[in-house]
Amino acid sequence: MSKKISIIGSGFSSLSAACYLAKEGFDVTIYEKNTSIGGRARRLKKDGFSFDMGPTWYWMPDVFEKFFADFGKKPKDYYNLIKLSPAYKVIFDTENSVSISDDYNKILETFEGIESGSSKKLSKFMDSAKLNYEIAINNLVYKPGNSITELITPQTITKVDQFFSTISKDTKKLFKNKNLRQIVEFPVLFLGAKPSNTPSFYNFMNHADFGLGTWHPEGGMYKVVEAMHQLAQELNVKFVTNASVDKILVENRTVSGIVINGEKIKTDVVLSGADYHHSETLLDESYRNYSEKYWDKKTFAPSSLLFYVGFNKKLENIEHHMLFFDTDFEKHAQEIYDTPRWPKDPLFYASFPSVTDKTFAPENNEAATFLIPIAPGIEDTEEIRETYFKIIIERLEKLTNQKLTDNIIFKQSYCVKDFIEDYNSYKGNAYGLANTLLQTAFLRPKLKSPKVKNLFFTGQLTVPGPGVPPSIISGKIVSELIVKSQKN
Repeated sequence: MSKKISIIGSGFSSLSAACYLAKEGFDVTIYEKNTSIGGRARRLKKDGFSFDMGPTWYWMPDVFEKFFADFGKKPKDYYNLIKLSPAYKVIFDTENSVSISDDYNKILETFEGIESGSSKKLSKFMDSAKLNYEIAINNLVYKPGNSITELITPQTITKVDQFFSTISKDTKKLFKNKNLRQIVEFPVLFLGAKPSNTPSFYNFMNHADFGLGTWHPEGGMYKVVEAMHQLAQELNVKFVTNASVDKILVENRTVSGIVINGEKIKTDVVLSGADYHHSETLLDESYRNYSEKYWDKKTFAPSSLLFYVGFNKKLENIEHHMLFFDTDFEKHAQEIYDTPRWPKDPLFYASFPSVTDKTFAPENNEAATFLIPIAPGIEDTEEIRETYFKIIIERLEKLTNQKLTDNIIFKQSYCVKDFIEDYNSYKGNAYGLANTLLQTAFLRPKLKSPKVKNLFFTGQLTVPGPGVPPSIISGKIVSELIVKSQKN
């Protein structure tokens, strides 16, 4: 009889781990507290509109390809990918914007047109970024984060200085133009930290951006969730929704079961893909590996104020992905990380997927998602949400030269309280732990509990870090640890 593995949560890391473990012959069940699977990548459907509630960017397509290839599959077996052109547009003011092409040579031309000589500097920077990407993907990100020795390879030894400088320092040396610096610094924001706190080695995210391009799965990111769900079912993974885990049971310092909706369920292994801090609260205190003090001192990636909005007309002067950098980048970052508060003049991101994909909105309508990055743990009220919605809509109207307020059919907000309620997210963070120098690799929370046998963790609070591709990788890494532990 195969060993039973119970997985808490159904986000990307859990789905990934479930597939690998089922492939190895384990009896795998995923328990999800919400009514639908996907974790932060759930989908909202309303009045003919569709929204990806969480991730909207499809970067690092090679990671998705590697995942499906491990099961003899390809992404195209489940969904169709569209390469976005432009990849995204950055707005600096009413007269100043930059569109990032889907063609690397055109990106070089764009930079050169803004600052003479910058294309050669960008090209050299990108050569480094590509090499770092290859090192990261081939030598680092698939490691379990057990010790510093995982970081020491013939390739990384030559890059050691890049772990002690920062992306921000690099861009200031390269470009005089502030806007170009912000564009180059933008990809590392996906890692959840300020560019001034992100090691230079992480410029591999620029290769993910300019080098590999920005893609869109037809039907949205939830199509990837559906694909992994389908694959998991093909491998006989079972799914139980509306299943809130109340307790992880331990006997003789070994997992014995879980309590779901008050019912005890025996299991041989527990893997939690839920919020790491919350997962440990499901244990008696003596079995927890990290204290409240530990979590409080950690640098978390931002939370978000999100709005899902339906418009009754097609909008003008927009692209699929848009970054509104028309306010002070540094000041907003300080209001997230240094002196947590609601930002006075927030930067924001807007996604208009119906520009590319007709499935997101009724004909001649537009679906929009707006995101303001904010500090986790700050006050969250309907009044505050409404104030910020007015701020960004007014700026959107000004910067795209159109009136929009009267064309809003509906809007739905999502913020700190919702992240806590739906995902048990620590302080309502949206992306897990930031990838700073002191929160990299072996310095992140461990995949395997040192105090409880057969208890494991996965997801964006552990290795390799925040984001969809890292979460998929995290699921693979932890599955290998589980397989090894059960075969010994």
